[in-house]
Amino acid sequence: MAESITITDNRTGQSVEVPIVDGGVAATAWSKLLPGVWFYDPAFMSTAACQSAVTYLDGEAGILRYRGYPIEQLAEQSNYLEVAYLLINGELPTADEFAAWSHEITYHTFIHENVRKRFLEGFHYDAHPMGMMVSAVAALSTFYADAKDIHNPESLHKQIIRLIAKMPTLAAAAHRFSVGMPFVYPDNSLDFTSNFLSMMRKVAEPRYEANPVLAKALDVLFILHADHEQNCGTTAMRVVGSAHADPYSAAAAATAALYGPRHGGANEAVIKMLTEIGSIDNVPAYIERVKRGEVVLQGFGHRVYKSYDPRAKIIKKTADEVFEVTGKNPLLDIALKLEEVALSDEYFVSRRLYPNVDFYSGLIYQAMGFPMEMFTVLFAIPRMAGWLAHFKELLEQDAKIARPRQLYTGVDARDYVPTAARG
Repeated sequence: MAESITITDNRTGQSVEVPIVDGGVAATAWSKLLPGVWFYDPAFMSTAACQSAVTYLDGEAGILRYRGYPIEQLAEQSNYLEVAYLLINGELPTADEFAAWSHEITYHTFIHENVRKRFLEGFHYDAHPMGMMVSAVAALSTFYADAKDIHNPESLHKQIIRLIAKMPTLAAAAHRFSVGMPFVYPDNSLDFTSNFLSMMRKVAEPRYEANPVLAKALDVLFILHADHEQNCGTTAMRVVGSAHADPYSAAAAATAALYGPRHGGANEAVIKMLTEIGSIDNVPAYIERVKRGEVVLQGFGHRVYKSYDPRAKIIKKTADEVFEVTGKNPLLDIALKLEEVALSDEYFVSRRLYPNVDFYSGLIYQAMGFPMEMFTVLFAIPRMAGWLAHFKELLEQDAKIARPRQLYTGVDARDYVPTAARG
């Protein structure tokens, strides 16, 4: 017997039975019974705005899967470019498909000289790298005349390749500009993450050799950040994409959403918090301040996860591998003590506040020598694959343009009063 709910309008006594399908109920039945009455749900806390086959997330059980594959298996056995292919195409690639995919992305990493010389170098000397990224991604649409041909599969494929390939190049260019270093061209002999590290770090050496442990750690972090269901940035991508904007413009909107400190800035907030705590001895006092509501415990809790974030477990292991190469981040002991105290305190346990992906990722980035201004940029690079997977999906679904309703709370109708007559 199919599961269902019954909605009754107590004003009229009329009822409608609505089936529960895939964990949701269709709003069309509600609107037929209650025309002109809207479901009020600020921040979409209880609203499914789309159907998607890209990412499965069970916050209660701490499960995250890309196209059905557990994130733990992908992080251990796959690589970021393969995961990007999976997200966008729905299946893992064959050896030949992956070779072609990798080749395409590798040879589209270069950016137009005018993007660098006339656009990126036109920013103020202390421009934030993430602000530069938002603008640069949007600007790319003006360099590709076929970008707006979103219903042409070949054209859309080219834009997807270009965006995934050029994100590390734009990111490295934004960083080097912000610190006064010259631009480094991509090295097509390197893999995806090693190439990015080369563009970030190369000085005068003929070829930059990234530490394989650090390159692998960055690849794992890219996998963990590649998609995360209908978050703020992905929702921005889908909303703008529903207007049939080109993928660069939609991706710029998603990048702008990620720029917000509530979204992409959480790991930076963790570093600032750990720095403020200062030492292990100050952890208990800080915990008490959190319980009194004086400060926030950054990196704990999540809108969706009500158990340990599965990505946090993987990142903790990755952190150990990174610190063996870089030396231990001095803030790590504070983080470990903070986690230990919080997870043994009934206040946090009863509220199901566990470490999330941001709690350790910032420590890794900092240990690898990335400035905090780059943390959100490092989030945007891999998330592009997830955004594009959702963009492609909404086109395949022929999704309607996003247009939510509102509950009007302003004044009633009133007549215009001339300036001289206004009290």
